[in-house]
Amino acid sequence: MRPKFITKNMHAFLDYPVAIVLIAAPFLLGLGQSHPLAFWLSVATGIAALTLTLLTDHKLGVVRVVPYSAHLAVDGMVAAVFLAAPFALGFAGIDAMYYWANGAAVAMVVGAHKPEFTPEPMTLSSTAA
Repeated sequence: MRPKFITKNMHAFLDYPVAIVLIAAPFLLGLGQSHPLAFWLSVATGIAALTLTLLTDHKLGVVRVVPYSAHLAVDGMVAAVFLAAPFALGFAGIDAMYYWANGAAVAMVVGAHKPEFTPEPMTLSSTAA
């Protein structure tokens, strides 16, 4: 059984620095050597992540219109795209390593998400009303 320890509040505090790093890292690391999209995919994802975080219904959301479950689903899609991008787009070297590392990190965060509540199992007596 995998540990589930990242709470909704912890995730909220991770979102802003991650978005900033996704925007800044391509400049700092010189991404885009193997393909220009290796640079711009991270910047665009960082801007989208910042926007999503501002709109998510969690502790640090500003305009809380996006359900947290939808935010987690988007994070899962980002992980999949980041893991696949080096293969699909021909990224090599630091470009590929950057996306594989970030994709794995996002997948681990989503996988380690601790549900806010555990629904009680439905019984016959609870369905007869």
